[in-house]
Amino acid sequence: MNMVEKILAKASGKKEVKPGDVVVANVDTLLLHDLSGYITANVFENEVKKEMRYPERVAMVFDHHFSPPTEQRAEVLERNREFARKYHINLFDCGSGNIHNVGVRNGFVRPGTIVVGSDSHTPVHGTMGCFATGLGNNSNAATVMAYGKAWFMVPKTIKIELTGSTRPGVTPRDVALWLTGQIGEGGAVYRALHFTGQYIKDLDVWDRWLFPLITIDVGGKCGFIDPDEKTAEFIKQYTDEPFEVITSDPDCEYEKVLSFDISDLEPQVAASPTLGNVKPAEGFGGRPVQWAELGGHGGARLEDFRQAAEILKGRKLAPEVKFNAVPSSRETFEQCLKEGIVEIFHQAGASWFPASTGSNQAINMGAMSKHESMISTHARNFPGRNGSPEAIMYLSSAYTVAASAVKGCVTDPREFLEG
Repeated sequence: MNMVEKILAKASGKKEVKPGDVVVANVDTLLLHDLSGYITANVFENEVKKEMRYPERVAMVFDHHFSPPTEQRAEVLERNREFARKYHINLFDCGSGNIHNVGVRNGFVRPGTIVVGSDSHTPVHGTMGCFATGLGNNSNAATVMAYGKAWFMVPKTIKIELTGSTRPGVTPRDVALWLTGQIGEGGAVYRALHFTGQYIKDLDVWDRWLFPLITIDVGGKCGFIDPDEKTAEFIKQYTDEPFEVITSDPDCEYEKVLSFDISDLEPQVAASPTLGNVKPAEGFGGRPVQWAELGGHGGARLEDFRQAAEILKGRKLAPEVKFNAVPSSRETFEQCLKEGIVEIFHQAGASWFPASTGSNQAINMGAMSKHESMISTHARNFPGRNGSPEAIMYLSSAYTVAASAVKGCVTDPREFLEG
């Protein structure tokens, strides 16, 4: 069996499972943000009407409404706070960071466990050697909150093997964007994606993070990377709770194997209207941008800020560009302070925002008019996601975001990194 199959078997009390089996499994962690938490709480109280079975396993993070712009939005947060107090669940209020970083940094994600949530990017936690997937609000309310369980159909698995070494200026984010285009939107419906190969093994954990993140965007049920010593040491930074490192059998079966050598890859950009509309940065080169942002579930890591600072140091933003710096966690912001990155961004003309998910869905910030465009490290670029459905969102690495912000148009970052 592979890692996911072993975890599902163990959590459902079975010796083994195979693709197509339906299991009822114990859930270790439920992650909710302020939007999904509000809906789930209402379903739980108004329809389910049971006790919270394991409140210690539930975490709600305020990362979308981090600065409520209206009274109605403020009332959503107050309702969430009341729910958290009543049922004694873990609450991380405004400014704590984005949901998935908070989940990891506070010990809710551990190898060998099952992690669920309403956010569609919950599969990102497969980076840590667990089975992680998104569930609907009703399922979270009716089964996870009430019983600490959920049912799953065991998915077929696609092995994605990455080899080679990237060129200077090409980052794991570029590889992940490119890979989304190679697999195709809808190219892995209800599949588990096993990311492997020497390239993956050589990456630090926060860079590995970018690969299970794309799972939902190609239709997958979950993505995962077999845990190793790097994973175990990483998790030990954030929790003293015991965990089991579960790995795939060498002879486990796959529906298919996709192998890619990424040695010749160039910096990538994905442009609205879809994530699959991805090509080398120079393919969109010269297109004007009015906004730049480091933020989102897959962006605003410390690694992103360090990369962007390489380009921003000693430079100014183009006059027409506004740059949003939105750290993924308070810890990330603190380290940016220590390394002088906050000053570099400030002197370049960028604006810092609280640790959160940033302009995701334009609830607090970042809404664009139909004439504007943004380049960012966000995970989505759908029309209307950040304001007008006619606005354009370009997704890229932090290098490309910073280079484009300086030039005022989509720019291959190697222009600033070479020589």
